[in-house]
Amino acid sequence: MLEFWQANAGGRYRHKKESYLAPLDPNFGGCGRTITDEDGAYRFRTVKPGPYPWPNGVNDWRPAHIHFSIFGHGFAQRLITQMYFEGDPMIWKCPIVTTIPDKSAIEQLIAPLDWANTIPMDARAYKFDIVLRGRRSTLFENRMEGN
Repeated sequence: MLEFWQANAGGRYRHKKESYLAPLDPNFGGCGRTITDEDGAYRFRTVKPGPYPWPNGVNDWRPAHIHFSIFGHGFAQRLITQMYFEGDPMIWKCPIVTTIPDKSAIEQLIAPLDWANTIPMDARAYKFDIVLRGRRSTLFENRMEGN
């Protein structure tokens, strides 16, 4: 099972402690879940999240991103990561991304535009492959030492 959460298109999360002044979207909840198919494939439709200010530094901003939780056979088997969007120059200035010493690990967190699944005049698509194990595994926030 995949769980995902994100800010709205204006960069605001829907939770009580949110302090960013961007407006809430009454039609956007900001989270969802899906089950992968037998091959591990998944898809979901959402708005592209907006960037937002990061209050820990002077003029720091988080780039547009979506958080993912990947659950195994139970909630105790949980991996957490983030997906960024191809072409966003804010990725390389992000205060969280700059703590990751391995550039190739960062690049695996960047989803390329997926022209094959883009719907003309309707929606763009991005491809984000999550690799659970091995030397090419996705960087997980709660397993920085690897899988």
